[in-house]
Amino acid sequence: MQTQNPFLDEMAKLTTAAMGLAQAAGEEAKAAFRAQTDRMAAELDLIRREDFDALKAEVAALRAEIEALKGGKKAASAAKKGASA
Repeated sequence: MQTQNPFLDEMAKLTTAAMGLAQAAGEEAKAAFRAQTDRMAAELDLIRREDFDALKAEVAALRAEIEALKGGKKAASAAKKGASA
């Protein structure tokens, strides 16, 4: 049989409150750190990884298109030389 000890009850309440406070402080610190890093990234003109990957894919597609156009130009030039000869 357990007895109610007011001291232990208060200690349990204080511990629970302290844990809640520590968790809230951790979340606040995380938010502040994220805001600070976002501000620094903006100052350094850095971009997010998603934006970089999208731009990288776009550049690769443009390079492929340029190579295709160069190949078409070479074929047309060769056909023109063959027709004039």
